[in-house]
Amino acid sequence: MSNQIKIPRGTQDILPGQTEKWQLIEAKARELCERYQYREIRTPIFEHTELFQRGVGDTTDIVQKEMYTFTDRGDRSLTLRPEGTAAAVRSFVENKMFGNPNQPVKLYYMGPMFRYERPQAGRFRQFVQFGVEAMGSADPAIDAEVISLAMGIYQELGLKKLKLVVNSLGDKESRTAHREALVNHFKPRIGEFCNDCQNRLEKNPMRILDCKADRDHELMKSAPSIIDYLTDESAQYFNKVTKYLTDLGIGFEIDANLVRGLDYYNHTAFEIMSNAEGFGAITTLCGGGRYNGLVEEIGGPETPGIGFALSIERLLAALEAEGVELPVKEEIDCYLVSLGDEAKDYTVGLLHKLRMAGFSVERDYLDRKIKAQFKAADRVNARYVAVLGENELKENKINLKSMADGEQTELPLESFIEKFKEISR
Repeated sequence: MSNQIKIPRGTQDILPGQTEKWQLIEAKARELCERYQYREIRTPIFEHTELFQRGVGDTTDIVQKEMYTFTDRGDRSLTLRPEGTAAAVRSFVENKMFGNPNQPVKLYYMGPMFRYERPQAGRFRQFVQFGVEAMGSADPAIDAEVISLAMGIYQELGLKKLKLVVNSLGDKESRTAHREALVNHFKPRIGEFCNDCQNRLEKNPMRILDCKADRDHELMKSAPSIIDYLTDESAQYFNKVTKYLTDLGIGFEIDANLVRGLDYYNHTAFEIMSNAEGFGAITTLCGGGRYNGLVEEIGGPETPGIGFALSIERLLAALEAEGVELPVKEEIDCYLVSLGDEAKDYTVGLLHKLRMAGFSVERDYLDRKIKAQFKAADRVNARYVAVLGENELKENKINLKSMADGEQTELPLESFIEKFKEISR
């Protein structure tokens, strides 16, 4: 085994037993999107690097440190997608979805994303995101809708210890005034901050507020709040969003330092966190916000947009922290037990017919004795076991046993499938 190849660092195998939980979460997300009228979009796993440089922003940690970028044989720079919004917006522009009669265009996606980060609990280099984008409306009601959809996924899966934090990043005018205040605030003592923050001071000072290395610095706590620099229009917009959240019965906190990690956000920004004990240092489950201006940045017409993305790995960790058991179905309808070569041969065709009739069925493939076959039926949680021996085959009969109460029924072999449909309902 010395030449055994191991899984790359920061990735994981999701094995049977776990995949069922993933499928259940994915099904819940899809079902909720159907209720809210969001439709699925599937974009490539890699895109031109420029898309993320322009879309996510040159000054972000993602673009500067975390992207998996490679040059293909045609000497083109390509990047494995680190997030889903830029790709969805690129597709929106390229496929001229802004011309669709039904506006806003409401999309969702689900799939792997890639970031080169130091792996730790709840953080992988390949991780799965579910995300939602609504493009084409500047109505604060759609902000509230997007937030309620995100909260709905967690709540309907059984999570209770959730905290929703919201902020406004304002419009261009608000951010210009706030930017100036931040530069004046940090500049005299910027030498006390990390190299990244020193670079951010001129390029994008708001990014300093998102720094993990310097988050405990005293200047962070006294930094000017964006809320104090909102224009009347931005303040009214944010008030409408918070009013709608209250109308929907969604509790929230306002955090003036919430800036989100991507450059394209403006107006509403939000995060959903887990308050569960023992959840770990990274409490954020989901983040999102409004990105008016991103569609134009990627070459489309002026189109407002809002969205969020959540990590399925973090969602699973939150469920575990709260002790929520997902109702995963772990049983099969019937296990076929056979004795003797002829009966064994017959079960091959019978197994197929039962499956074609819509049942989940299994049989023995290891030539085991009858006792071991019954044990195998038990391990796969078979609701019924159908026993076929040489004698039953001669008499055109099959013995059906209910594993719940041990009740046995002898049924005619030729009408077994019809009878089983009635019995197993």
